[in-house]
Amino acid sequence: MGRSFEVRKASMAKTQGAKIKVYSKYGKEIYVIAKNGGIDPASNLSLKRMIEKAKKDQVPSHIIEKALEKASGGGGENYEVARYEGFGPGGCSVIVDCLTDNNSRTFMEVRQCFVKTNSKIGSPGAVSHLFDHQAVFQFEGGDEEVVLDALVMADTDIADIECEDGVITVFAPQTEFFKVKNALSESPLSINLDIEEITFVPQRMTEISGDDLVMFEKFLDMLNDCDDVQNVYHNAEFSS
Repeated sequence: MGRSFEVRKASMAKTQGAKIKVYSKYGKEIYVIAKNGGIDPASNLSLKRMIEKAKKDQVPSHIIEKALEKASGGGGENYEVARYEGFGPGGCSVIVDCLTDNNSRTFMEVRQCFVKTNSKIGSPGAVSHLFDHQAVFQFEGGDEEVVLDALVMADTDIADIECEDGVITVFAPQTEFFKVKNALSESPLSINLDIEEITFVPQRMTEISGDDLVMFEKFLDMLNDCDDVQNVYHNAEFSS
């Protein structure tokens, strides 16, 4: 397919306040997944994936344990999933995923992020058709054919595989996440996964630069400051 996957991981938190925000977002998501699907990671694969992701991002164990304990109590807040779509600075496509206990408040907060950065919030489905919901794995390696052979032997469904600058990226349907992860982990290739996540992968990129780039960075900062925002996906490609 010839697509390149640009890793857009959030920069490491440099302040205690920023770390608290990251911990809070993981705690909320683990709580919701555990409350809806059970607190046992062995039977709740979504919970297992989220706990592994939290540990990889160095979320303290007591944050995870507190969220699981809260979910097992049966009470607590009732969070709902809210997704907003639209067009950011420079016309790039944006998806904003939230967990909220007050839809009106969350919508107003996210809408203000769009309004104050010359962006446009759209209706549901406005841009999601421009993304593929996929499992993505990234690791160091130089021969994608060897990796592909190992995945085929494990009977996995692969959408695409790329190798660029000594880094291999595997794309698969999001339903194949654990099957592909196990195949890579159990292969004799000594693979150490740097990225393992389910995300929205843009079908094509939108290049932004100059004032649009400055405004886009402000846009992302504003969204990341919203307590209810969990993830932001976009197709912006930055021009130097």
